[in-house]
Amino acid sequence: MNKKLRLSLIAALLLAGGAAYWGFSAKTAEKPAAKGGAPVPVLVAKAEAGEMPVLLNLVGRGEAYEGVTLKSRVDGQVLAVDYREGQAVKAGEPLLRLDPADFQAKLAQAEAVVARDQAQLNKAQADLERYLGLKAKGFVSEEKVNEMRTNASAAAASLKADMAAQELARLQLSYTTIRAPFAGVVGARLVFPGSSVKINDTALVVVNRVNPLYISFSVPERHLPALRQAMQGGAMPVKVSLPGGKGQQWEAKARFIDNAVDAQTGTILLKAVLDNREQKLTPGQFVNVSMVLDTLKEAVLVPNEAVQQGAEGNYLYAVKDDGSVEMRKVQVATSHAGRSAIAQGLLAGETVDTDGQMRLMPGAKVVVKAGKEAPNTPAAANPGKAAEAAKP
Repeated sequence: MNKKLRLSLIAALLLAGGAAYWGFSAKTAEKPAAKGGAPVPVLVAKAEAGEMPVLLNLVGRGEAYEGVTLKSRVDGQVLAVDYREGQAVKAGEPLLRLDPADFQAKLAQAEAVVARDQAQLNKAQADLERYLGLKAKGFVSEEKVNEMRTNASAAAASLKADMAAQELARLQLSYTTIRAPFAGVVGARLVFPGSSVKINDTALVVVNRVNPLYISFSVPERHLPALRQAMQGGAMPVKVSLPGGKGQQWEAKARFIDNAVDAQTGTILLKAVLDNREQKLTPGQFVNVSMVLDTLKEAVLVPNEAVQQGAEGNYLYAVKDDGSVEMRKVQVATSHAGRSAIAQGLLAGETVDTDGQMRLMPGAKVVVKAGKEAPNTPAAANPGKAAEAAKP
């Protein structure tokens, strides 16, 4: 074996030995503290009794309170567009106009026909009056008078029919001006001057009413009994906020529950009405929705940091009077504002560990970190005992 190969083997053995020592040291350092070892410095907190709201946090979407895509009721050609894109409009405000020339001509023709019918009716009535006078004198027969009476009735019927045709022509002329059906906001331009329009086919403009605004969201069906119970007293308050918003929040009122559960998703649709006078929310926009389903009374409350997730569910470490810890399996009812409500496994007044759980095991001794003692914890109540326990 030459010298170069011998040096390479020695270097490889040294590297392997160093790696093994480092792994053993790291494993030893991560090993939880034994029951009889030095106390583990931790943070603790008292479990308190209090009220906790049962919140349901969902994702919703803004929806126009009213929305319509306007289409023409007559065929024609766009003469002018009178709105700006995104403009707020009032009910009845003109939005665009079609070329009215054809309809004006039809109306004039209908008016002429009505005038002719009116003249014919006047003549027929005059003839009837004249023949009635002649019959009284015995110059004409009853049959001739009935003929005149029939002519007058026919002229009156013709006049009525042509007056209806005149009214239809007048309506069609009015349809050449497209107006906003309600107050709202118009969308982007869909047609331009010169565009051909087909009756009930061509989309002309979209108008959405955005104040108030619907907030629609779907709730899992298992919450349906609680929702119905909460809404028995009237509209249910709902908090609405923007995803990632900095504290911006609005209050809405949930007034509508759909009449059927979606069989595919297992959810039911709800809608809340939001006052949107400042138009900070827009139809189609995603929002966060939060609603209070119930309020837990005398709930056992602990910081969220105290609750850990294990293979068998949630657990925490309770600190006993002798400074040791006990692992407790707990059931979390709900969480809110950094605190969890414990349904089973802990009583109010007990002390729980909120930090350093990775270094703990059942029966391990703990000591509260200096300056971090929670009120009424064993370490805070007897600092001498904690210092005694901390001595090697």
